[in-house]
Amino acid sequence: MKHSLQLRLSQHLTLTPQLQQSIRLLQLSTLELTQELERALQENPLLERDDGLRELPAVPPPGSTPAQDTAPAPEQQSGEEAPAETEAADFRALDDVPPSGYRDENDESESPQVAADTVTLRAHLLAQLSLTKLPERDRQLVTLLIDSLDEGGYLTQSLEELAAILPPELQVEIEELQIALKHLQHLEPAGIGARNLSECLALQLEALPAGTPHRADALDTVRNHLDALAARDFAKLKKAIHCDDAVLRSVQKLITSLNPRPGRDFSAEETRYVVPDVIVKKVKGVWVASLNPDAMPRLRINRLYADILQRNRNAGVQQLASQLQEAKWLIKNVQQRFDTILRVAQAIVDRQRNFFEHGEVAMRPLVLREIAEGLDLHESTVSRVTTQKFMHTPRGIFELKYFFGSHVTTDAGGSASSTAIRALIRQLVSAENARKPLSDGQISDILGQQGIVVARRTVAKYRESLQILPVNLRKSL
Repeated sequence: MKHSLQLRLSQHLTLTPQLQQSIRLLQLSTLELTQELERALQENPLLERDDGLRELPAVPPPGSTPAQDTAPAPEQQSGEEAPAETEAADFRALDDVPPSGYRDENDESESPQVAADTVTLRAHLLAQLSLTKLPERDRQLVTLLIDSLDEGGYLTQSLEELAAILPPELQVEIEELQIALKHLQHLEPAGIGARNLSECLALQLEALPAGTPHRADALDTVRNHLDALAARDFAKLKKAIHCDDAVLRSVQKLITSLNPRPGRDFSAEETRYVVPDVIVKKVKGVWVASLNPDAMPRLRINRLYADILQRNRNAGVQQLASQLQEAKWLIKNVQQRFDTILRVAQAIVDRQRNFFEHGEVAMRPLVLREIAEGLDLHESTVSRVTTQKFMHTPRGIFELKYFFGSHVTTDAGGSASSTAIRALIRQLVSAENARKPLSDGQISDILGQQGIVVARRTVAKYRESLQILPVNLRKSL
């Protein structure tokens, strides 16, 4: 077999660092993009925020006229190179320049915002425990039970398990833990320290005044017939507690007013707010999408460092030259990211005009491929743009992916969006007779009468996605 050399020409796609960065920025959410830019601002001195503050004075170039309060620089002949001390002085001057966005400590125009201190459930209970006159041993046992509560305020471990993990030399008996549990259950909020839902609701009912209407029947229900109430077996309940429809309706209202998780009010979870990327408004009868100025970062090149780099081209500033190019790429890619989001958002608005006019029931079927072909983009690009990007509309804030959905055929040969069908199901359930709620089969028949062919299983799937209970759990008196 002979060896030979052959020359072949071929084309292939190479992902340059700039293209890789552009793709990565495109798929980031607004919060993730902010974090990425914060990291870039800390690492790259050539990049700074364009927050509208007064620009810092640039370092005067060698040979320029100095300020009046500075000593005059020695004169230089034309064509004479600046001494090395001048170049070093340029870089030493950076140490005396405040960073971008610097504010004086005495400037009270923007006082720092301090997050509100949230009282935890443990701290709330220990504060009440400190006001009691219990012996020290009992306080320690109650504190042990407090430390064993979950976020909802329930005691998930049994007293026997807690007694088993205590050191034997303490000689803690089960009876002592039972007494400590009683002390804990007398603290606020009512229902704390319960071991199950039935006990939690019973503790809250016991804390109500004795003259509360139907309190005794409600206690009997939560202690002995809670499963029947959850299954809405009203016939069995009326027979068990010997009451009529009016009394049972009042008992149900009293029980549903209780808090099944008394400890959740002390949860440390923080509310996360969505910052929309696009705002949609109706301008002169036309729905128009525009970028949200609050979601767009304002970046620029640091002119101070850029001037230094322009005056000095030696090897000592090669790193600055590389960082300058990276800063330009980042600014360009961020702008390109928002331009692409705006193009996709406007294309969605153009195709879903009926939604903005009439609501969910007018949503039309839409797939990623339709937007990609209309904008001459790849389908994966549209997928990245619509993920974790939000649109503020007069009807609320929606993720861009919300406007895409599968289609269901109609008798007329057309198609209906799955989002529109969900909206119709929600309307039918909200208008149904509470005593005789609609089953999935009945909903399917009603939609069929409107020309929308939907199987019962599909109705059940859509109903579950809307978090609507089954027909037996929607029934009321």
